[in-house]
Amino acid sequence: MISPRVELATYLVFAAGFGYLSVESELVTPPWAIALLCLGGVATVRLRRRDPTAALGVALILLLLSAAGGTGAEAILVGFALLGAGAIRSVRWTWTAYGFAAATGTLAALILSLRVRSGPPILGLAPRVDQTAWATDWLSLSAVFMGITLITTLAGLNIGHRRRHIASLIERAEQMRRERDQQADIARALERERIAREMHDVIAHSLSVMISLADGAKAAAPGKPEEARRVIGQVADTGRRTLGEVRRLLGQVRNGAEPQADTPLLGPEQLPELVADFATAGLPVRLEREGRLRSDTAVELTVYRIVQESLTNVLRHARQVRNVLVRIDAGDETEADEVTILVEDQSAPVQGLESRVVGTNVPGRGLLGIRERAALYDGLVEAGPRDGGGWRVFVRLRTEER
Repeated sequence: MISPRVELATYLVFAAGFGYLSVESELVTPPWAIALLCLGGVATVRLRRRDPTAALGVALILLLLSAAGGTGAEAILVGFALLGAGAIRSVRWTWTAYGFAAATGTLAALILSLRVRSGPPILGLAPRVDQTAWATDWLSLSAVFMGITLITTLAGLNIGHRRRHIASLIERAEQMRRERDQQADIARALERERIAREMHDVIAHSLSVMISLADGAKAAAPGKPEEARRVIGQVADTGRRTLGEVRRLLGQVRNGAEPQADTPLLGPEQLPELVADFATAGLPVRLEREGRLRSDTAVELTVYRIVQESLTNVLRHARQVRNVLVRIDAGDETEADEVTILVEDQSAPVQGLESRVVGTNVPGRGLLGIRERAALYDGLVEAGPRDGGGWRVFVRLRTEER
């Protein structure tokens, strides 16, 4: 865009030049009229950037007045106004303004052409030889005016188009930045949920087992000190395993790295060891497996954690447990597209146990973790008390490739 100082200087040069030529002509335009037109032109230049509509209206009025005064210098104001309108207003509005300007310019050219018969020469130029050919002057001035204003209109539209294009690019970049930040926030939230699930499963399981073992050691200490020492050793082993698993999990979170190659991965192959830990803690657990899972570490870890959390709930909440069944059915490795997990216990009914049923308002954190893990595989979770006492957890995971 042209700077305001350049616009103002250009207008003043035109106004001074045409005004001087008009004064030098045979019929002088009063100096005070030229001064007023000049002041109006300066105000129009200052107004153009703030309100192109008002500036164009003032410029057209000044154009008619200057044509009547015999100078026509204010024609340049119309060009400046159309330049600003094209840069700021819409395309339709700009072309409408150009139409009004062309009509006003044609009228101003007619006034100036007729005045030359009894006033100063047209635009201060040398007098014509044929003073009666006003129609030729009118057409010539109209064509020149419309051509110049057309050029300024197109220039303004080009500037406006470029501005809008740059603004759209900036807005698109800003939108992409916001979307990127939102995706980062979602990723962080999902990572926090994953860490919370893992930490809950690891710590809740280990503490439940350690508490049960410690209670058993305390009960056995008076009469069976050797048995108590053995159980205390199992408590220490469980604590060390838990500490190692927590360190491994925190190391992955801190470094953002994948598990090391020599780090044992948890899955169905580790279920016998998990069941043995719970059996040592006093649960009569029986493990049944059918079929083999596809080689998918994420699914294997999900199965392991669901069984771990289900057995932890039994250990923490069940009383007088007579039997606990863990059944994993993966079907045929090459054809199965789902795996089912069943963990049910036969125990005495516990008052308040119904509050952990799926769909109630206050679900347990463990069951919530199971549902979150199952949801990652379009899974189904059913959890609730069994008839006659005990608790049943049934989970179906879809394991087909997606």
